[in-house]
Amino acid sequence: MNKINKKFQNIINLKKSLDSLKKGKESLLTVLDEVELAESVYNSNAIENSTLTLPDTEKILLDLEVSKNYSLREVFEAKNLARVYEYIKAKKNSIVLNQETILFIHGLLIGGIDDSIAGRFRKAGEFVRVSNHIAPAPEHIMRMVEVLLNDYKTDHDINIFKKIAYFHLEFEHIHPFCDGNGRIGRVLINLQLQEFGYPNIIIRDKEKHTYYKTFSNFKVKKSTKEMERVLYLALSESLNKRIVYLKGAEIITLAEYAKKNSQSLASLINMARRQTIPAFREKGVWKISTNTIL
Repeated sequence: MNKINKKFQNIINLKKSLDSLKKGKESLLTVLDEVELAESVYNSNAIENSTLTLPDTEKILLDLEVSKNYSLREVFEAKNLARVYEYIKAKKNSIVLNQETILFIHGLLIGGIDDSIAGRFRKAGEFVRVSNHIAPAPEHIMRMVEVLLNDYKTDHDINIFKKIAYFHLEFEHIHPFCDGNGRIGRVLINLQLQEFGYPNIIIRDKEKHTYYKTFSNFKVKKSTKEMERVLYLALSESLNKRIVYLKGAEIITLAEYAKKNSQSLASLINMARRQTIPAFREKGVWKISTNTIL
């Protein structure tokens, strides 16, 4: 059994634990999703160079006064992305991954920011580039998106990491929109995970160098392994967080755990990043259950 298969088996085991623990506690999972929303919005927008801080993102989503004057665009980007996340969660029992859904959520994301491009693919004369990558010409977009969707639907590989990683990397290669491609792509990852019964993940701004590297490796080698690892680590962390909360365990910071158990904090953080211990982050701070035995 290769490494990715072992990792996928670990995810299956974590999901089994989550499913057995959540019965009668679904409302707690809803609360966790609600609390996590600002972090999801902040990190996805920060990857796209938004200057909003996490605390101000939280205030914007609550319609509270923020600490400084931000551009109206950044405020709309935060509110609109939150609407998109809330929409796919509210429609989890009926939403279908297809071209119409992708265009609709793009309309939610860009609406009020630039209505001339909201909810449609790039058209003739609209070319975009990301770093040194020039996206395919507009006339190929509809066909390429349909092929991608069909390939995804007909790929019966039980390893969801491969399926979702390839879809995301190819979607970003196509770059079908004039704006919002990265944020829509990351939303679609969560929509896909939701379809398989998994919780949302957060791809964090502080780790965007690793995330960006997955695209260059895909372009040069057609390899999805790096993206599979990004998905695995994020999903393992998300599952561990929910399991700890559902167990009702006492939660402390990893720094407190290290001090209490006379262990190296640097070593524990390294294990947390590799998800070899059941640690998770809240507002960027690593935490763990006091019951964890290492």
